Amino acid sequence: MLINNKLLYEKAHLIQIGNPSDSLYYFFDYDERYYDINMEFQHFHNFYEIHILLDNDASHIIEGRLYRIGFFDIVCLKPYLLHKSVYPKGPAKKRLIIQFNIPVHAGLLQDEINEALTIFDAPLPIYRFEPHLQDLFINILNGIYQVSKSKSQIGVLSIHGKFLSFLSTIYNNRNHNIYIPESLNPTVSKIYTIASYIHSHYSEELTLESLSKKFYLSSFYLSHLFKKITGFTLINYIQMTRIRNAQQLLLFTDKKITEIAEECGFTSFSQFNRVFNKFCGTSPRMYKKQSGMLLPDSDTIPITYTRD
Repeated sequence: MLINNKLLYEKAHLIQIGNPSDSLYYFFDYDERYYDINMEFQHFHNFYEIHILLDNDASHIIEGRLYRIGFFDIVCLKPYLLHKSVYPKGPAKKRLIIQFNIPVHAGLLQDEINEALTIFDAPLPIYRFEPHLQDLFINILNGIYQVSKSKSQIGVLSIHGKFLSFLSTIYNNRNHNIYIPESLNPTVSKIYTIASYIHSHYSEELTLESLSKKFYLSSFYLSHLFKKITGFTLINYIQMTRIRNAQQLLLFTDKKITEIAEECGFTSFSQFNRVFNKFCGTSPRMYKKQSGMLLPDSDTIPITYTRD
């Protein structure tokens, strides 16, 4: 079917090249999401991700800050960034998720790829373009979709080349980005400002009392509003933010667990161990060990174009 009479789309169509642990990895997921399966809390991964809304009216939370998104807004998420999509009550919303890793190239090509990837480092990495520029991106995505259906012998190479063109097109038109965050209800905005502050200062001492004082709210009012708007108690939100960051460090660094506990704002190792068990169902040590065993290890690059 066609979205907006232009974009090729098929529900549950998948394109997969490689695995997340491979140097070359692509995963295109054409599907729908709705309110009842919103993620509980923000998550992260060690690959790049692009989220393109193919519908109207959804939101994205990035490091605790809420952003409204609309049709064909392109959300660019770099590795290890905490985020989640939020879909409103009502009919399911169509979206395209693209996850990828790009291998290291020698010389000039690597410099150019690194420059193109700077679109993920923008202070606000959400891109919205006028319709005539949207058509440039839609044409490239349609080309990738068509290759995935053709079973071409050089399908991997073709998809890789077209996707690099997609990144380059965002980069070349970045100064034409017209996305401006919508003004939120002042109360909602205040709470998400506090949530964002927690993500930036999770390593520091954070309490209901200290945040109430900093943001000029009574402790009771802050506690009540935070739970109502985010769905979490303030203390649980602080703990979850710390644990998510601890998970990153456990998975992707060689730091000692005691160092990680301190770096993530825990006052003692026993406190860290207890809170980690509470949210993850296992100890930090076992989490690191089990995750290492579960990481895929493959020298081959399988390609799957569709899901049966």
